[in-house]
Amino acid sequence: MNISKKNRLYKNILLIIILILVLIGVSIFSMTVGAANISVSNIFDIIFYKHDSWQYAVLMKLRVPRIVMGFAVGGSLALAGALLQGIFRNPLVEPYTLGISGGASLGVCIVIVFHLTSIIGLLSYPLFGFIGAILTMIIIYTVGARKSSMKINNLLLTGVMVSFICSSAVMLIMSLSQARELQSIVFWTMGSLDETNTDLIYMIVTASVISLVLSYFFCIDLNGFAIGEEEAAHIGINTERTKKWVFILASVLTGLSVSVAGIIGFVGLVVPHIIRIFTGPDHRILLIASFLSGAIFLIACDTIARTIISPLELPVGVITGIIGGIIFIYAINKKKVSL
Repeated sequence: MNISKKNRLYKNILLIIILILVLIGVSIFSMTVGAANISVSNIFDIIFYKHDSWQYAVLMKLRVPRIVMGFAVGGSLALAGALLQGIFRNPLVEPYTLGISGGASLGVCIVIVFHLTSIIGLLSYPLFGFIGAILTMIIIYTVGARKSSMKINNLLLTGVMVSFICSSAVMLIMSLSQARELQSIVFWTMGSLDETNTDLIYMIVTASVISLVLSYFFCIDLNGFAIGEEEAAHIGINTERTKKWVFILASVLTGLSVSVAGIIGFVGLVVPHIIRIFTGPDHRILLIASFLSGAIFLIACDTIARTIISPLELPVGVITGIIGGIIFIYAINKKKVSL
């Protein structure tokens, strides 16, 4: 191993360590702030020894589940963005571009309008949201793939059109809904990490970590896509298989995230952009760095959302949109990443 490769390896290891430390720091800070502040020095005692205290209830019932959700959803969206930008070779592509979020939104709107929570329970939101996302993915893949070949441009255009169709259907439902139903739909579409179902939280965390591991089976192939799809095929990469499985993996990540947390924009677009500035196009480091950075970004935004006008709470999607938009404009103006 030559000196330049060693330096690059040490730099990448250092970056991952820094991101892990920042993630831990942001998570601890998020535990301490809110309508009721908790001292950092007391967190250990509260978690392990003061189970009957109100601080324990605040930490373990409210704040820690939100932090875990932020880790899973933020990491999933950023990872999905990095994967899609890799196969499309387009930094403007994000998980929501392909219409997956539109399908999930339509599924949740059906739950709200037909009051299915009274029949199925609280799991009806994530269940129908995920079903809507998966059905949308199947439609996009079926239309975009022709004769056993998935054309990237066809897939992207089909996704955009399906997204418009789903958005129009959601607006139609909203226009015909009553005030109470309309409020529920609007609040859900703005995104929230306020989830108390521990089984659902465990599911999304497990799925996000497993997806991160699976994504590394394609990191070398994604590096080959950087030189072009035809060139990648010439050097022995099975481009059709890679496109199919990366698309499915990114779609599942997006569908799970949207179904449990609503639409949280800019995470899958901005985070891979910024991380690519520090790591370059090598997906061996870009994927894990994007996942950790997405988790950090969403946990930080959720902390701001629930504290900036405390005791009231803003939808986290509002904060990610504002901060993500500012960061994205800054990144473009710096011209560190070519569009």
